[in-house]
Order: sequence, then structure tokens, then C-alpha cells
Amino acid sequence: MTSGEAEVATRARTRLISGPGVLLVWLYGVMVVGAVSRSAYQIATEFDRAPLAYSLSALAGVVYGFITYTLVRGGETARRAAQVCCAAELVGVLVVGTWTLVDPGAFPDATVWSDFGMGYLFIPVLLPVSALWWLRKARRVQAVAT
Repeated sequence: MTSGEAEVATRARTRLISGPGVLLVWLYGVMVVGAVSRSAYQIATEFDRAPLAYSLSALAGVVYGFITYTLVRGGETARRAAQVCCAAELVGVLVVGTWTLVDPGAFPDATVWSDFGMGYLFIPVLLPVSALWWLRKARRVQAVAT
């Protein structure tokens, strides 16, 4: 690919971080730092206390990181990957949130997704819904532009 073709491909890539997308990237970035640092510390110091909770928090951090990357990368493939990850994230929040309410004893310590993200001001449940809305809107904008 020549430099001219690469430039055209880059410009043609749908920007996902314009408007509300900037806020989504910022919030996902904050969640990456929060979830990864929290789980890394807990796994390193007290993993035997609540291995499931700490592992789920680490998984949430990885998912947040991937979504952040895809939003920054842009393009249709990245948009679709972000949509799949946001949907999986939402399912995880709903399953873990419900599980922690139905059987609180299963989680001796909270995860990022416990009680639907109550410890994180419910951002874990609101973020994937907002991101899915934004990614759907970005698809419509791209369809109109082509």
C-alpha cells in the first residue's frame, strides 16, 4: 500500500471518537485504570479470599481496555468489534449484578460489576448501553456518508 492509499484509508475510517465518543473513550479509559489496578492489587495480595470476584474484575478491565482501543482505532471492523464487546460487557454486568443480589455469599468481596456497578456509581451498567447507542449511531452516519 502506498502512502497515498494509506492516507485515503485512514481518512475513510469512520471516526468513533467525535462528539459523545470522546466522553466514552475517557470513561472507558478511567474504568480500565480502576478495574485493572484494583484487580491486580487484589490478585497479588489476597487472591485466596475471593478468586472469582477478583478474576471477574480483571476480565472487566481487559474488556474495557479492548473497547477503548477499538473506539480510538475507528473503522467499521473496530466498530463491530466494540459492539460485540459492549454487548458482552452488558450481559456480564447484568448476570454478575443479578448474581450478587440473589446470592451475596458467592462473592465475599465485590467485583466491578457487583450490584450492577454500584461501587462505581453504576457506570458499569450505563457505559455499555451508552456505547451501544453511540456505535449504532456511528453506523448510521457512515451509511449515510457512503
